[in-house]
Amino acid sequence: MKKKSLSKGSLMMLTLVLIMALLSGCGGGNGNNAGSGNDSSGGKSGNDGSSNAAGQTADTGIDTSKRVELQVYMLGDAPKDLDKVMAEVNKMAQAELNTTVKFNYTSWTDWDQKYKLLLSSGQAIDLIFTADWTSYQSYAKKGAFLALDDLLPKAAPELQKFVPQSMWDGVKVDGKIYTIPSTYKEYVTNGFVWREDLRKKYDLPVPKDLESFEAYMDGIKQNEPDMMPVSLNSDVKNNLHYIYTELNKMIGALPYGMGVKYENPTEVYSFWGSEEHKEELKIMKRWADKGFIPKNVLNIKDTMQDPLTSGKAASIFGDNPTRFNESVIAVQASHPDWELGYTPFGETTGYATPVHPIHNGFAVPKSSKNPERALAFYEKLVLDQRYNQLTEYGIEGTNYTVEDGYYKMIGTSQSNGFPREAMNGWAWRNPEYMLFDKSFDGVKEIFAELDKIQKPDLFLSFAEDYTSYQAEKAALEQVEKQYLYPLQAGLVDDVDKGLATFMEKAKQAGLEKVQQEWTKQWEQYVSESGIK
Repeated sequence: MKKKSLSKGSLMMLTLVLIMALLSGCGGGNGNNAGSGNDSSGGKSGNDGSSNAAGQTADTGIDTSKRVELQVYMLGDAPKDLDKVMAEVNKMAQAELNTTVKFNYTSWTDWDQKYKLLLSSGQAIDLIFTADWTSYQSYAKKGAFLALDDLLPKAAPELQKFVPQSMWDGVKVDGKIYTIPSTYKEYVTNGFVWREDLRKKYDLPVPKDLESFEAYMDGIKQNEPDMMPVSLNSDVKNNLHYIYTELNKMIGALPYGMGVKYENPTEVYSFWGSEEHKEELKIMKRWADKGFIPKNVLNIKDTMQDPLTSGKAASIFGDNPTRFNESVIAVQASHPDWELGYTPFGETTGYATPVHPIHNGFAVPKSSKNPERALAFYEKLVLDQRYNQLTEYGIEGTNYTVEDGYYKMIGTSQSNGFPREAMNGWAWRNPEYMLFDKSFDGVKEIFAELDKIQKPDLFLSFAEDYTSYQAEKAALEQVEKQYLYPLQAGLVDDVDKGLATFMEKAKQAGLEKVQQEWTKQWEQYVSESGIK
């Protein structure tokens, strides 16, 4: 039977229908990913959130037919409104990935021991925070995490495109990717934080180095006897010792008492037991004698920031520019007549290192039961604006508003159930979606000044392998807590005798073996990396 030819009008109508269908297919965003993603140059991503909830996802092809609950582990303390925020996130995740998510927190009390237990117990965990200060490199080398090289193209292809290749290369351990790095450039080098209103009131020096900071604390002690001159807690290793060594140009938070100076990275020495170490401990003893360091400091579990923002303390020995800004926001909301000041350590040392890709990331532990779904969800956290801003800032209109393009917290840090970045989601910050308080303009100015003196981080690509001295490492950690922490807190009357006792116990625990093996690895690393 001969077909009838189409009329001119019918042809025009058919053409219009086809054009509309094509346009709908290009712009509808029906894929399951968090948008079209970014290329490495930072192109914008976008997503309407629709997906195929049961079966295979439209773009990645992973199987989502079985509903799962992902177990995600975070460091620190959960915000009060976490359940409300996650209820909103889970509505979307269930519809789009057939997934719900449970965020678990370690608290800041003994977080390092809890973290170690999580990764050694075999407990089912789908995503976990990683950083240089959580020993990402060592855990990756020991096989605690799954390699992501083959999983990313299937489960999170847009996320793979979004992160620049240089960053993927920067987090590799033995040639494999074990964590997803944050793409947000910042400085987390420390700086002095103090009550500027009190400094002006009592005509105290601006803290710029150890001498001027101690003079500031002297003035606070004299004029505000009921106020702690400095905020401290039980983590004296990180909040006293490593702050001190950063001011003295040492590379990173080096373990086992190792010493490496930034300007001479090929020379390794034992900081523990040295005259340099003894000088640090005597300074801390002087601070304790002056009443700067509380006698119960090893039992204090507060964060460093809370005593400052509540008015109990007048300074923090060292904090990074972003956290300083969070303290500014908290103070402005509850005590607008107070003022905080900040001096980055870069002004003292002469250099600053921007964050290495390893500094903030998320890994899939080898115990994960749902690695593909975990990566698909993490892609949402990074690239889908709805997920990203919910988990970084809370519920708009309840926890915050946006005024003239600036973030504004509703209420105070005490009354607000989800202050800015309260989930500690530093790793999934997306520069395209970030909201900043107006005060952050000052932090951007700090970053601009640090850009002028920036130098690359020489340490964070080093991946320690402690297999050959694991027993000695564990024994040494116990000796450190028992004998060194009290010295670092200025609680031992006779510093010389206390240091001698610590060194004796450390050697009995295997210090020399540990230091020798670590030094071999470091020397091999700097040689292979071409560091001079």
